[in-house]
Amino acid sequence: MLSLLLLLAAPFLPSSTAAPGPRVPQAPSPDIVPRWNRRDVNSLGCNPSVNAGNATNTTIGPPSTYRNALYFTNWGIYGANFQPTQLPVDNVTHVIYAFADIAPDGEVRSSDSYADLEKHYPADSWNDPGSNAYGCVKQLYLLKKKNRQMKTLLSIGGWTYSPKFAPVAATEAGRQRFCSSAITLLKDWGFDGLDIDWEYPANAAEAQHYVLLLQTCRTALDAYAAESAPGYRFLLTIAAPAGPHNYDTLDIAAMDPLLDAWHLMAYDYAGGWDATTGHASNLFPDPASPGGSTKFSTDRAVADYAARGVAPHRLVLGMPLYGRAFENTVPGPGQPYAGVGPGSVEPGVYLYRDLPRAGAAVVYYDAVAKASYSFDAASGEMVSYDTLDSARVKTAYLLEKGLGGAVFWEASGDKAGADSLVAAVAGGLRTLDATRNWLGFPASRYDNIREGMPGQ
Repeated sequence: MLSLLLLLAAPFLPSSTAAPGPRVPQAPSPDIVPRWNRRDVNSLGCNPSVNAGNATNTTIGPPSTYRNALYFTNWGIYGANFQPTQLPVDNVTHVIYAFADIAPDGEVRSSDSYADLEKHYPADSWNDPGSNAYGCVKQLYLLKKKNRQMKTLLSIGGWTYSPKFAPVAATEAGRQRFCSSAITLLKDWGFDGLDIDWEYPANAAEAQHYVLLLQTCRTALDAYAAESAPGYRFLLTIAAPAGPHNYDTLDIAAMDPLLDAWHLMAYDYAGGWDATTGHASNLFPDPASPGGSTKFSTDRAVADYAARGVAPHRLVLGMPLYGRAFENTVPGPGQPYAGVGPGSVEPGVYLYRDLPRAGAAVVYYDAVAKASYSFDAASGEMVSYDTLDSARVKTAYLLEKGLGGAVFWEASGDKAGADSLVAAVAGGLRTLDATRNWLGFPASRYDNIREGMPGQ
């Protein structure tokens, strides 16, 4: 199997003519079109009571098919100007919509009602009768109708809202309120599952409360399915830490039977919080790197989750659609720097679609750590990010390890066309998961979702 990994990675290894140290990779090869097991969606009609029963899914089995999941943020419609209709629906199996907020009593609620439910897109009428969902929620439902392999999950929490988890998860009342209200949003908005992003339980007590929270939500999801979607399994996933300090705190063995997938956040290994430059999402450590600068690695996280009983096909490899910048430095990890630069949407963070930066004529590939970065010799700016080459090497790695697929943070960062990382990885994943989504939500509070948006 190692030979498979080396064979797939070979076209992307550095050129032998590069200077000593970090090396420049060869030009990327063309994208491969993903292979879908798809049906004629036009034959399905529009009535959820007729269509929805065709959609029966299960937890992910051994990887005969793979996930290619993509986080999509409600704030991305503003500064990044990324709208739901831009989602690469032919190349994704799951869209994870981030983030829902958490009230002090545990209620899961919209974090931006305008983005979620109110924004009118060009085809939306201002004169529809009744109470209707608009915004990203409506657009995602319409995409589900047209792309039955695309499942949607509501992600709850994230870095900003994570401090709200601990007091809610600590009580039975808080957990019940959290899960019941999350399922209310799921059925009102027409989603296929929940994704919990708690960053991070701080001690053993909070880790146990996390298990209880997941147990409560899994039970509630199954009860909702039995009542409203017989035979369908609504998904429960988490954003899983890749740093040992954080995952060592979790009760992974107790969590695993409750989850359909672990979305491994295999990025942000280095950034402006560090004293030296570093790779932000390297696969492997490099013992020879200056000052031990590859202090985290994806391979260690994968091995540690497996050692705690997580089956490889339930672990989904996270990839960033952005880069971490370091200013006033020299090429390579472990170097001193001063500043992180303005970034695309926040300091120090450049969207992949904006990389390499103007002036960064050289993109290096670290063949030991399996990581790439650009460098601008004039400005002294290094940006650590995934390229087509490094993304394909990661695809080869996850196939070698038998992982369940890939998950990207986040949609607004990708490039279109032949330079898309999402499309490149989809093309390498043999066959993508084509289990069908669920369209029947007769208890939704919104008339258009309850009725299945007929005629749209």
